[in-house]
Amino acid sequence: MKRRHRYRYLPEEQDANDRWLVSYSDFITLMFAFFVVMYALSSVNENKYRILSDSLVKTFKNREVSGKPIQIGKEPMTLKAEPSPKIEPEKKQTKPHSENEANKQKMARIAGQLIKNLKPLVDKELIKVEHNDQWVKVQINTSILFDTGSAVLENDGFEPLIALAKVLKPLPNIINVEGYTDNQPITNRRFPSNWELSAHRAASVVHLFTRNGIQATRLSAIGYGEYRPISSNKTRKGRRENRRVVVVILADKTVQDVLNIEQKTE
Repeated sequence: MKRRHRYRYLPEEQDANDRWLVSYSDFITLMFAFFVVMYALSSVNENKYRILSDSLVKTFKNREVSGKPIQIGKEPMTLKAEPSPKIEPEKKQTKPHSENEANKQKMARIAGQLIKNLKPLVDKELIKVEHNDQWVKVQINTSILFDTGSAVLENDGFEPLIALAKVLKPLPNIINVEGYTDNQPITNRRFPSNWELSAHRAASVVHLFTRNGIQATRLSAIGYGEYRPISSNKTRKGRRENRRVVVVILADKTVQDVLNIEQKTE
């Protein structure tokens, strides 16, 4: 008689093959829950939304909105700001005469004294005196000072220059002596050009001034040659006017400016 064998392992094999159903059912459940949530989010309950909207409108309708901050606690005491007094701009104290006006008056006095002392030559238009607040210019025609092509002072030139030196001697002003010529060429051993001739004529006047008591430190000799004419060199009269010596007396302010420049360059 044969015995029947029991195959206990068959149910275990069947359970192992059905385990995928558990995972599949869980996945389907999750998907169902996901779509339910999505549907709930996508649909709006219009009645509830309208009720909420109406309540918000009633709450905020016709309510004044204040921009003032809410005061918490006691309000601090504030001091009222008093209006600041108006400060008027300080008025500059004006001097009775400005510096330029004072210089102009000084230069006018010097010019007047020179015109008085040199009146005969001024009347003959051999000497011309001009002035402003910066300088006094005494223009002397060289026909009364030098012979043609010469830088040696003539006897007739001493008298006006000595009279000019008497006025300038007590003054502290710097004096520039400027020499000019016409455009007629000159060539000799002493004066190769009009540059040298004009500079030597200015130097001759400077030497005469120093011999008559004017300090040499106040004097300078400058030669401009033919290159700064005041009249046309095409006429005899114009050439005569261009041959000149000009004595320039500088104002006190100009003197100080010159001294300042010299100190900076040293």
